[in-house]
Amino acid sequence: MPNYPARPLHRIDYTALSEAQITRALQATANGPANTSPLSGALSGQSMRIVTDEGPTLAYDFASANRLSLSEDGAGAAEAGYGAMELGHLLFVTHMLPGTQRGFNLIIDRDTNLVTVFEVWFSGFDALNSEQPWFEPGQYNREVQRQVWFGYVDAGGAAPEARHRRTNRVEGQGFYWKQDAGMETLDFYSSTFYTNFVELSRTGGEMGFCAPADYVWIDDETFVYSRTECEFSGTFTLYVYKPAASQQVGVRLGFDETDTLEYRLFRGEGEWLGQIARFEAFHDYDGAEMPEGKGARRVYRPMNTFQTLTAAEVDRVAAEDTHVFEPSAMAGNQQPSTGALAGKTMTMRWDNGRTVEYRFDGAEQLSWRPAGERGWRTEKYKAWEPSPNVFMFGHLMSGAPDHDAQIMVVDLDEGLATLLHGWVGSEYIANESQVKSVFGVVEMDGLTPPKYRRHRYTDEMLGRAITWEYSPGLTSMHLYSTPYSLSWIIPGANGSMGMQWSGPSEYVKIRDGLYLAYWLEEACNGTLGTLLVNLKTMHDCGIGLHCGPNGLSLSPVGAIARHAGRFDLAKYFPNET
Repeated sequence: MPNYPARPLHRIDYTALSEAQITRALQATANGPANTSPLSGALSGQSMRIVTDEGPTLAYDFASANRLSLSEDGAGAAEAGYGAMELGHLLFVTHMLPGTQRGFNLIIDRDTNLVTVFEVWFSGFDALNSEQPWFEPGQYNREVQRQVWFGYVDAGGAAPEARHRRTNRVEGQGFYWKQDAGMETLDFYSSTFYTNFVELSRTGGEMGFCAPADYVWIDDETFVYSRTECEFSGTFTLYVYKPAASQQVGVRLGFDETDTLEYRLFRGEGEWLGQIARFEAFHDYDGAEMPEGKGARRVYRPMNTFQTLTAAEVDRVAAEDTHVFEPSAMAGNQQPSTGALAGKTMTMRWDNGRTVEYRFDGAEQLSWRPAGERGWRTEKYKAWEPSPNVFMFGHLMSGAPDHDAQIMVVDLDEGLATLLHGWVGSEYIANESQVKSVFGVVEMDGLTPPKYRRHRYTDEMLGRAITWEYSPGLTSMHLYSTPYSLSWIIPGANGSMGMQWSGPSEYVKIRDGLYLAYWLEEACNGTLGTLLVNLKTMHDCGIGLHCGPNGLSLSPVGAIARHAGRFDLAKYFPNET
């Protein structure tokens, strides 16, 4: 059996299971899914022929409330266990096919006889993506693949013209869900083909994760949502839900971090979290983001394109090719830098015990030294003043073994300072940036700093969605879905939201309406991004630290913003609020 490597994305190790391992585990699905809520016997003793557009014809005989036989496209019948639950006029049915890695999930509308079919399978990535240059055979076996078929129950006579359909109607919604087995999630329908979700019960609610998703319109009161945790566990979650009633019925299929199979039919109840803005035109949905081919979907796999370096290579590229505050596409809309610090001297006294003296020699050159040392070190810097007498500035620490950067915000009215100490190199990747937040005070002539008061971590950004335009045509939306993470969402050409990824983050309140944040593009491209967000001007300033084959860079970041709304999340993070 091949020994496929683990893929530690967001530092969760998942084994790249072999086909044989998956086949053995799926034997447990022969009798149908596990369940907590009672199953429906509505189909017991019935027969049903489902016709799908450009897909299979499925002839079912439901022998009982949990046993069926299925003939696909007229082939011999296969027997299987199944489970069904009702949600109003809908029946949700799920089953796997014994001896295979395949199964079907049916959403049957008993009022219209329309059906949406989610065909699912494991170990099918090869046929879909084997031409990709980064493809590794067997690497994606554990990821559940899916194909959505639209069709109807054949009741004789002419086929109906109507169909369920893909939709952007739910784009921008957010829900809290609690399943009958106790699992709690925050699900954000933040794109037309991607999703952001927070697992409150399983992973502690620290991170917002991103995954490819499907959104289907059943009727104006009912929708279907699916996600596959690509690049993580590979688990597939599918449910039909009624937004007004905050009720759902669905299935989870996949392997957890211990490689234990989960196949569970669930019922859940929830709460509406709010609606953020959509930016495409009304009714502007053409499905153009869906690639062709059975099971095809767009998946963000950043570690397959991120060029990792060794520690020695990091040192070499930093020595040969360091870029400090050169023009950047991420700063096309930056606010003007300021020379207001020129001629000033100040001392940063940090709560971690370090004290650093600064002398601002000009508008873009400073000297610094640790307190007690005689010699000064000279660096290029940039500074911005996004609020009166509040400055953000940063510089590299030339010669530092980890290519450290100092990025800080100082309030010269209050005598407060916050440092984002960045460096290059994590325990996983030598050119992946890291960061540590440090609070402190600033001392200078005419300013008496506080003894105990500091800037502080805040939840005031929690739940917000803000769009950023860094340069014309270079835009994203940030979703602050937890107190510890940030997700960035890239819009498509028509303005609808598309691909997403997320990373660890922290948020510090500087003043009312002024917030310092960082995000780490962990298991992505290794960048540290920092922002000082001014909600009163809807502008920001910031600095990015990155190391790659083209060198080490400390770059300006600047964008203009639009507030896109806010989800009500405070109650789900009570220890932070």
